Amino acid sequence: MSEISRNGTGGGGQPGRIGIGLELDHIHLKILEVLRENGRISVAALAERVGISRANAYTRFEALRADGAIKRFTAEIDHVRAGLGITALIFVTVRQQMWKQFRAELARMPEVEYCAITTGQHDAMIQVRVADVAAVHSMVTERLAHIPAVKATETVFILDEVLKRPYVLPGDGDRPRTSRRPAPEPQGDVPLGKMRFVGAAEGRAALRKDT
Repeated sequence: MSEISRNGTGGGGQPGRIGIGLELDHIHLKILEVLRENGRISVAALAERVGISRANAYTRFEALRADGAIKRFTAEIDHVRAGLGITALIFVTVRQQMWKQFRAELARMPEVEYCAITTGQHDAMIQVRVADVAAVHSMVTERLAHIPAVKATETVFILDEVLKRPYVLPGDGDRPRTSRRPAPEPQGDVPLGKMRFVGAAEGRAALRKDT
């Protein structure tokens, strides 16, 4: 790791110390921002987007990986096309002396995409992706209900995932975003959880046809 990557010099801005000592400056943040859009971008293209030399981009990228700021690269799939059209959140109340058993049993459930320990009425939130509603019912009533560590559950089905980002970065709310024109909604039947908007010109044309 070079000194410019180790100490964050030449970047400017307010550095933030991460991992084992790398100072995260605005150049590192810009690299992470570009990788958020395209994790398979080449080093040459990354350097061009960030506005630094290819050698500098490579050094900084490797430093982010070595320091643990970048943990891994993975693929994002379309769950519906993969046959997992149902997503549900299961809120779980856990018997406090049995957390170890709860964690062990949860690790054996491949449907569980995410689990977090929470504050509030429940102790944990589980997100599952399955093929149909029956699979959720089976998981709650036949599997979770038979775990001694589970005291109670509450299930919520997700109708539409409105927003999902790979990750957020410091200062995301301060940077202006380029406005993008939304894709036109398909005509005819509208999927559950979505609305179709009709433009003014289109609406007037339809009215003229009706009169």
